[in-house]
Amino acid sequence: MRGLALLTAIGVLAACNEAAPPPEPEATDIPEELQTEAPAVITPPDGETAEGTPLEERVATIGLLNKRNNETRDLELRPGEQQRIGNVIVRLASCERTAPWEMPKETGAFVQVFVSDARPGRDSAEVRWNRIFSGWLFKNSPSLNVVEHPVYDVWVKDCAMSFPGEEST
Repeated sequence: MRGLALLTAIGVLAACNEAAPPPEPEATDIPEELQTEAPAVITPPDGETAEGTPLEERVATIGLLNKRNNETRDLELRPGEQQRIGNVIVRLASCERTAPWEMPKETGAFVQVFVSDARPGRDSAEVRWNRIFSGWLFKNSPSLNVVEHPVYDVWVKDCAMSFPGEEST
């Protein structure tokens, strides 16, 4: 938990910086072999109602920290989307949160993280993308599953969705 608090503090301090805003993600520069289509959405059988926001309408906020230059980003992704920031690609497969009447409260996202081995002087055709993480990340229990990488940290911050009967705020 101390690590998450430290990351949050670093993110808040980084947000206070008066420097120019960071460049937009290079969403169109994702290597062809890593590009995927959005997953098919499964609809419930006739007569049944789905609980909560349909998967394709959910939006996850994923935190990304580059420890080398202390730069943090919030990525907003829908299931099936991915964003590239420099040498890292973050892909979202799904996100969930507990219903407001359930305890304990938890928010999670199934994320895949790819990092390139690009080096100066290396031809772009020789660059390989290595998957360094594939699994569920949990907001309130970050130590259950951790992205272990010397340069990048990735964590889930939110999953925007609603449930029937839930009051909108």
